[in-house]
Amino acid sequence: MQAIPDTQCYLNGEFVPLREAKVSVLDRGFIFGDGIYEVVPVYGRKLFRFDEHLARLARSLAKVRIPNPHGRAEWLALCRRLIAGQAADDQLVYLQVTRGVAPRDHVMPPDIAPTVFMMASPMKPPSAEMRHQGVACVTARDFRWERGDIKSTSLLGNVLARQMSADHGAVETIMFRDGFLTEASASNVWVVHEGAVLGPPKSERVLEGIRYELLRELCEEEGIAYNLRAISEAEVLAADELMLSSATKEVLPVTTLDGEPVGHGALRGKPGPIYARLHEAYQRAKTSQSI
Repeated sequence: MQAIPDTQCYLNGEFVPLREAKVSVLDRGFIFGDGIYEVVPVYGRKLFRFDEHLARLARSLAKVRIPNPHGRAEWLALCRRLIAGQAADDQLVYLQVTRGVAPRDHVMPPDIAPTVFMMASPMKPPSAEMRHQGVACVTARDFRWERGDIKSTSLLGNVLARQMSADHGAVETIMFRDGFLTEASASNVWVVHEGAVLGPPKSERVLEGIRYELLRELCEEEGIAYNLRAISEAEVLAADELMLSSATKEVLPVTTLDGEPVGHGALRGKPGPIYARLHEAYQRAKTSQSI
């Protein structure tokens, strides 16, 4: 059994030790996975793209009809208090809002108070070796539900998908629905083709990662073409470069897919030049876009 850290978390208006935090077994987050979450990176004790994360939290809450329990100033103050309680300068702040506690019934109960839980933990960024050599991924059919745009705590499909890659010693499972790229189990996926960065279009099948807009900005800054469109499985398999993005991975090169090297020529199986430029631009953004 893994030890639970002895740090403070926030639960329904109180800061309590994480190992002592308790919720009702009738909480709909526990019974149904009826809740929304966000993960905000912290660099040098400053929140990265905080407003973008908060906006996505609000969008997801609205889509499942859970009232947002806090305004911006309240969320910011809570996050900063959690950050101050951690020894690490680089952290991840986890926010979760469930519909609340009610007798078990699929119908959404009216007028119940949401359950709000928050915690901070040290960030574990990709290693220097992962950045230098790239990482391995596997592919699979996207068998999850079709509301990937909602950042829901109902993550069993993602858990099963991620375990598929773990079983093969890989870091992610890249998924396809009806022959087209959607995303990975816990990351967005980017294809480099003839010097351009391509991503799947925003839709209900894909979670709009905070890095969607960030990568657009970084590509514009670097003079790299950026386009969102349907990407076939064949295009992914023939990519010049593949990349993952997420709060924890930042931007990470994929150099092996289903056991085969990614890319062509001298760069086959190695991180490519577009990744290198975006990685450097990302590092600069971490300082300029944190509050």
